[in-house]
Amino acid sequence: MSKFDSIRPYHDNEVNDVLMKLSNNRRFLKMLFATGKFNKIKYLPFSRKILSLFLSSKVKNICDIKSYQNLFESIVENVVENSINEFKVKGIDNIDPKKGYLFISNHRDITLDSALLNLTLHKNNLQTTYNAVGNNLLSESWASDLMRLNKSFIIDRSDKSKKDIYKSLNLASQFIFKTIKDNNESIWIAQRQGRSKDGNDYTDPSVIKMIHLNARKKLSINDYLNSLNVIPVSISYERDPNDILKATELYLTDLNQQYQKDRKEDMKSIFEGISGQKGNVYLNIGKVIDFETDSYENCSEQITTQIKNLYKLHATNYAAAIIQGNEVFNMPYKVTEIDEAIQFLKNKMKIIPEEIHSYLLNQYSKPVL
Repeated sequence: MSKFDSIRPYHDNEVNDVLMKLSNNRRFLKMLFATGKFNKIKYLPFSRKILSLFLSSKVKNICDIKSYQNLFESIVENVVENSINEFKVKGIDNIDPKKGYLFISNHRDITLDSALLNLTLHKNNLQTTYNAVGNNLLSESWASDLMRLNKSFIIDRSDKSKKDIYKSLNLASQFIFKTIKDNNESIWIAQRQGRSKDGNDYTDPSVIKMIHLNARKKLSINDYLNSLNVIPVSISYERDPNDILKATELYLTDLNQQYQKDRKEDMKSIFEGISGQKGNVYLNIGKVIDFETDSYENCSEQITTQIKNLYKLHATNYAAAIIQGNEVFNMPYKVTEIDEAIQFLKNKMKIIPEEIHSYLLNQYSKPVL
């Protein structure tokens, strides 16, 4: 038994059993029907059984992670084709296929941020990453199965004793180190816990502390990060399918000082993020960062600066700043493109209460301001 069994992704010999179990999972089948993708059979007699048999036939010959990821790649390609106008990538030449990296990324969409990076890596014959996910996303067993099939490992954020939290975070830190240094493979992790809902992409020092946890008595933080080949990644969406959900959550949090998330809300965000129209999407991959100071705050600021410098601004970013009354200079977009973006945002504002407008606009304007 491996010490990483509680957090690691599934192994090849577990894949088929997990997929067959998913094909018969009532809650998973119910979620699939809720997406609207299977309306042709939804109202037939024994519809759940029909869908189960259909899925079983699709996955019966998938017996390893690589085969599953080939299937997943076709799904992500379909997302790009149907919900993204233009997907542009820069910086793929910064990656050496012989090295393992720690990709630290801004975080705007629950699943697509890492999925689009991995699609890019796969298409360029590079190893896909192991992806850090919080266990707050895994309240449903089928969600946990899907993520662990796709090379995700778990960062445990449960409300436990300090001792248990330390042990679980230390285990994640060891997994990251072993994956990169011993196995020469790569890790993707978000720069902060949870998505950026206010448009402010900053690196949380607590994330850097967690990464360093297993070696904090042996190596300075800058030497440790330098050994992991840290690469900043910045992804930007012209249109965020979850912008109103995010704005509403921030408004209610400020109003009530807390926000009680519905247990299905993350799943709804995942589905909206995948299926919703995103306009143009840009993925910028930076160069390996050279860290020089033994300070969590300074290292975090260095990552934040790199990610912000890599962020590709869209017409919607400038449009939001203009609507808020800010002066904006050197816009690389035509007047017609800005006008179209302003109209897009005003149409969004029409369907939400006025008190939520600023929260919606901030998501788009912050990267400009």
